[in-house]
Amino acid sequence: MFELIGLGIAAAVGIYAHMKSRSFVRRRLRYTSWVEKRGLGIVAGAVTAIVLSWLPVVGLGAGLLVGAGVGSGISMGASDVRNRRLLDE
Repeated sequence: MFELIGLGIAAAVGIYAHMKSRSFVRRRLRYTSWVEKRGLGIVAGAVTAIVLSWLPVVGLGAGLLVGAGVGSGISMGASDVRNRRLLDE
């Protein structure tokens, strides 16, 4: 039962991480050359998952969920910047 609650919390944190990383890439990284790199989201998601999995309180599943949220948010934010789909313009 507690594992299911922890997985739900990790999913909510993953969704929040997706929204915040996509917003960050749209606002702050739009003028950098980093958004032109195709593998940026994969690398950032993998690094996030590895770092979170090493924490003693966070398990492997939670680390993977949050890493997937960060990676997909960065990939989608970079795609938005490349295709000129920005919200504040």
